[in-house]
Amino acid sequence: MTKAIDGIGRLLLASASPRRFQLLEQIGISPDHVLATSIDETPRQRERPRVYAERLAREKAEAAYKATRHDPAISACHVLSADTVVALGSRILPKTELAAEAAQCLRLLSGRAHRVYTSVVVMLPSGRQSQRLVEARVRFKRLSGDEIDAYLASGEWEGKAGGYAIQGIAGAFVTKIIGSYSAIVGLPLYETASLLAGTGYPVHLRWLNQA
Repeated sequence: MTKAIDGIGRLLLASASPRRFQLLEQIGISPDHVLATSIDETPRQRERPRVYAERLAREKAEAAYKATRHDPAISACHVLSADTVVALGSRILPKTELAAEAAQCLRLLSGRAHRVYTSVVVMLPSGRQSQRLVEARVRFKRLSGDEIDAYLASGEWEGKAGGYAIQGIAGAFVTKIIGSYSAIVGLPLYETASLLAGTGYPVHLRWLNQA
């Protein structure tokens, strides 16, 4: 089949995350452009985890939108952004850059349930925004010191919210999930497809292109 929608429904993914790109491709959507945005991700004083996730997703979308307004090849795109936050109660766990941070996160999560909030924003060429927040719950087994040390040695924790990646080795730590698995990975597929379709993006026509 020849491409049915050339020039229609172009998408900019405001994230350099390969996981989000792969998740979009899983539902038949290949972003036309990818732009990693640089924003201050420092939580505000007493900011709740869900509010933090929503704010960062909006700020990423707005930063990508502003950066592409003068590029005619991109300015007509829908902009899609997302942010994932791992929280233990009201405590926001960091996107770990140091092994010591990851070790602390794993010790906190060991044997306990925590919440993962992923917020998705779709921004139209007009600047109008639509947003959804998805909450999932994850319970970890009790981790031994040897398990934590081995996981740290894998390097899989680098840059991950809460110090782990559920789609990798850390999947062996999970005893229970309530909610969207793809949201925990980084992009809730049902909500993302619904948002895009609701803002006029031709999600289903993209599927025809897969044939």
